[in-house]
Amino acid sequence: MQTDDTTTEVRAGMAFDVPRLEAWLALHVEGFSGPLTVRQFRGGQSNPTYLLATPARRYVLRRKPPGQLLASAHAVDREYRVLTALRAHSTVPVARTWALCTDDAVIGSWFYVMDHVDGRVFWDGTLPELPREARRDYYDAALAALASLHRVDPAAAGLEDYGRASGYLPRQIERWAKQYHADEAAGRVESMERLIEWLPRHLPAVEPPPAIVHGDYRLDNVMFDPAAPRVLAILDWELSTLGDPVADFAYYLMSWRMPALSKTGLAGCDFAALGIPTEAEHVATYCRLTGRESLPDLDFYVAFCMYRLAGIFHGIRGRVLRGTAVSARAREYAANVEAIADLAWEQARKASAGDRGG
Repeated sequence: MQTDDTTTEVRAGMAFDVPRLEAWLALHVEGFSGPLTVRQFRGGQSNPTYLLATPARRYVLRRKPPGQLLASAHAVDREYRVLTALRAHSTVPVARTWALCTDDAVIGSWFYVMDHVDGRVFWDGTLPELPREARRDYYDAALAALASLHRVDPAAAGLEDYGRASGYLPRQIERWAKQYHADEAAGRVESMERLIEWLPRHLPAVEPPPAIVHGDYRLDNVMFDPAAPRVLAILDWELSTLGDPVADFAYYLMSWRMPALSKTGLAGCDFAALGIPTEAEHVATYCRLTGRESLPDLDFYVAFCMYRLAGIFHGIRGRVLRGTAVSARAREYAANVEAIADLAWEQARKASAGDRGG
């Protein structure tokens, strides 16, 4: 359950003036009434996330972390925009948003407030909490939620300018290369250097029509109904934009090719014994839900997505070294940069072998 057992006292360096926040909420959130108590969620690796509790209801606050930040990171205003638009113009499961604050004087950084969703998050991809016969239904529900996002017409949702309509992969490759090179304190990684050279030279020949992409879709970013395989809310929209929906799906799918390196990893699992869909089954289901015949260049897409994940972990390493990391697991993530980059390079070599007919 996503309740107080997933929160802790506000961590050192992440506290703020609660009475000042309470006064702001009273002015900007309809129906708000204190007194207010604040706890911090144990997750929220990139943007610190807090549980706001009053006698009548509970909210969630997502903020930019304090301290020195990379220019394009921690875009809570974009999270707020996409959640608000999807809630109003689609059936994609998201929490209701209430207000966005761009005044650093309130708590020290930008933030937004949304409803607290009382549900269930799974951190282990093998779903040990569930009976075997139920696990496929939960995976299918998570995949259906992602497919529903990719079916949204950006213009109809008022998000036609949420990102550029083309060139998603080249921009993303360049973006993560720039962030990697800019964060000198986090060090250099041989496989990342190879990928930065290889990826732009092996782009898919055809770019799919742009869709709204989540950018960090994985099982532990999905909030389920406490008692049923139904998605109540997709969480953590910081990396969302207009982009390539196949890349978004591949980021989710890469768990099937990853060991448990600080993230949900299913490589080497006995899927039949666990009752979890295989990669091939999940690919077929996604194609059916989105009207695609197949997913060519899947090895390239997985290599790209692992490269992005290595870039994310590299950024976390930099924040650890600068003292601005916000998760208790940040050091664990930071330690896995090389392992993820090496795995991404393995996928790139597999894609190259496929290009040669091997």
